[in-house]
Amino acid sequence: MLRDRARSAALLVPPLLLVLWLGGPWIVALVAVAVAIGAREAFRLLEAAGHPAFPALGIVLALVVALADSISAVPGGAGLLLAAIGIVLVGAAALTRQDPRDGLACFATTTFAALYVGLLGFVPRLAVQAPAIPEGAPLAFLGPERGWILLLILSVWAFDTGAYLVGRRYGRRKFMAHISPAKTVEGVVGGTVAVTIVATLIVAGLGRSWPAGLVLGPIVAAAAQTGDLVESMLKRAAGAKDSGTLIPGHGGVLDRVDSFLFAAPALMLYAVVVFR
Repeated sequence: MLRDRARSAALLVPPLLLVLWLGGPWIVALVAVAVAIGAREAFRLLEAAGHPAFPALGIVLALVVALADSISAVPGGAGLLLAAIGIVLVGAAALTRQDPRDGLACFATTTFAALYVGLLGFVPRLAVQAPAIPEGAPLAFLGPERGWILLLILSVWAFDTGAYLVGRRYGRRKFMAHISPAKTVEGVVGGTVAVTIVATLIVAGLGRSWPAGLVLGPIVAAAAQTGDLVESMLKRAAGAKDSGTLIPGHGGVLDRVDSFLFAAPALMLYAVVVFR
């Protein structure tokens, strides 16, 4: 398992860093691919768990929720307006089901999955709304777009890696065993310490007060852990070990972005409120 993880990281990290460096539409394109595949995986899990849906409509709605604000500006917010229209269409499709209970289930499941996976759209939103980096900051050469997204990526990776390594070596007490039996309290603590160190260093590198990183670290840790557990809940309900088999040692795309789904909006809120 560890060898597969290392191989997958060696394959995935260089292209990810290249996309981050290219920025702009490349980030939007990568998020679009991840949302489309992740949404399909989410619908498969939900259907396996006994929740009917409209996968095709749901994937389109997830893309709209995630990317509409990145593509065009519409009065009132392109994302909100187009997502509302998408929900209307899902509701209309639900009316075609003969059993009202089945129609309601399809409507609720499709809307939920689209909004859930669509949270990944806060990655390109963070790139657009990211606060400026003061001149002379150690990481000023990255620019706000790359700098703040790098903070997000490295913070989530630090939590995942710290939790995995500490939990594997020192884990004794179970954490949320009814959802994810492998999680331990020690692993959560280790991940939180790791992300706090990384967040503090990068926040300082972005020219901001380092104590802000001490607060941001636990926030990202809590959001990332919640995102991971929510996806684990989906898999457990579906009786699945992974969301897919696309990435050796890591499962599917949803298995790789689950923490980012919740960490991205949490970090964006913190950045625009605290660092503006």
